[in-house]
Amino acid sequence: MKKILIVEDVAFNLDLLVQLLEDEYEIVTAMDGAVAIALAEQERPDLILMDLSLPVIDGWEATRQIKANGQLQSIPIIALSAHAMVGDEERARACGCDDYLSKPLNEDHLFQKIHHLLGEDPEG
Repeated sequence: MKKILIVEDVAFNLDLLVQLLEDEYEIVTAMDGAVAIALAEQERPDLILMDLSLPVIDGWEATRQIKANGQLQSIPIIALSAHAMVGDEERARACGCDDYLSKPLNEDHLFQKIHHLLGEDPEG
């Protein structure tokens, strides 16, 4: 079973993502960027869902640090942001995110992007 690290500081959003994904993936969670970096190093997830507005270290910097680590840089990261401003997707990609989703999340788009980045057949 593939492992996904969900990085989200809003408990409701974190719970929702866990509920959506836990039947199909092993889930690891973090509620700030510093813990996300540590868990990425420790758990070596197959994919990371990274909220960009996080305490301690924000998602932008956490992504930069993960992508700067030679042992972690190949882990795909999907940026999650409630602040869907013009230029945010480009900025997220520039700091190392492989894809971008704005909140509220569309479940179908979320699964499409996860399946694509993990090289999975969505039909299972």
